[in-house]
Amino acid sequence: MSQSFESLGISETRAHHLETLGFTEPTPVQAQAIPEMLSGRDVVGLAQTGTGKTAAFSLPILEQIDLQASGVQALVLTPTRELAMQVKEAIRNLSTDRALYVLTVYGGQSIDRQIQRLRRGVQIVVGTPGRILDLLNRGELKLNSVRWTVLDEADEMLSMGFIQDVEKILEACNEDRQTAFFSATMDASIWKLVRRHLKSPVTVKVETPKATPKRIEQSVYMVPRGWSKARALEPILELEDPESAIIFVRTKQSAADLTNQLQAAGHSVDEYHGNLNQSQRERLLQRLRRRQVRWIVATDIAARGLDVDHLTHVINYDLPDNVDSYVHRIGRTGRAGREGKAITLIQPIDRRKLRYIERHLRQTFDIQSVPKRAEIEARYIDRLKARVRDALTGERMASFLPIVSQLGEEYDPHAIAAAALQLAYDQTRPANMGADDDDDEEDLSPTPKPKLLKRRAKASASNKS
Repeated sequence: MSQSFESLGISETRAHHLETLGFTEPTPVQAQAIPEMLSGRDVVGLAQTGTGKTAAFSLPILEQIDLQASGVQALVLTPTRELAMQVKEAIRNLSTDRALYVLTVYGGQSIDRQIQRLRRGVQIVVGTPGRILDLLNRGELKLNSVRWTVLDEADEMLSMGFIQDVEKILEACNEDRQTAFFSATMDASIWKLVRRHLKSPVTVKVETPKATPKRIEQSVYMVPRGWSKARALEPILELEDPESAIIFVRTKQSAADLTNQLQAAGHSVDEYHGNLNQSQRERLLQRLRRRQVRWIVATDIAARGLDVDHLTHVINYDLPDNVDSYVHRIGRTGRAGREGKAITLIQPIDRRKLRYIERHLRQTFDIQSVPKRAEIEARYIDRLKARVRDALTGERMASFLPIVSQLGEEYDPHAIAAAALQLAYDQTRPANMGADDDDDEEDLSPTPKPKLLKRRAKASASNKS
């Protein structure tokens, strides 16, 4: 019998909010960790991103946090700024109260702005050890009122050399706090931290997949220096022409921005995010299933409620932070015995994360260049040939044979066929492939009327002779 969030101790209001986000039942790590954290126990969790661990530690904190108090009550340490932003986004989505203030702090961002926000009052701080320690040393971040401390991806944090910073931060926290460590592995250095800083912790362990399905073809494209990801994505989409796809991004703002850009380019795409209510999500999901919209741009937390069997592609517009999130994403394609394709865009800064994924999957990805126009046109011609072959075996072709016979009295059959292919090519070719602009808009109909086809084919064949 499946559990509910309410049965774990989550309030009815928040459980209903989780349903609107697509969280219908807790994952194994949530089912184990949430009751323990709600009871006040320290927790050691062996789990990675993609298993639902962010909600596992965030929901108990959100259930008990005092929104009237302005001091920092919860501190979440992450190894990278990317993960810090992802955790903040997740907490904001899981929260039902606008009075909650969550601040991310990491290097490369204005420390003065972070200080100003801290002085105005913040309940939750999510950040990397270096910047948090900097704010502590300046006396701007005070942890004496912290009730919860979380180390997210503790093994990655320690492998990056943060152990001394983490020690100093934990020592600065309120001794009566509740502490949770989440890590993919638990080596001796982490257990040393656990023994020193956690009080009789309960251990939560979740087995996670370590390989990707063989029926999924995986491709990685390097975004050229000086290019935006959106600019690099466009030729990839033109080359692949996904029948149906989820494009994963990191934040809701990225989802909105990318969706707007793709829609402006004429693509059938919509965004799927935490601000949609349940009925809006269901309508969008139905549109995707009925092929009324081809692609969806979504964040990881929003896409949890998406369950579509016919997805042909998954596109990692933003690379996830670890292997399980990657596996979870791409596993949405290649279902029900079908083949699928996973495409990942990376920038030079992402190479470390890509190597981490390769190492855990025991695979090496061939990093490709963004396709050039000639490659896109060649792929499009191949698709056109395939459609012509399908049409030659179809029943509808017979209704057009009289037109061919009439034109055959004036033109060579090869010229007639070439003219018809030109019409099909011009009507459906990608807009950015440099098409001529002399075509009438009336020929955009997917099935031209016979008189129109005859007139256009005659004109095209005349031009070729």
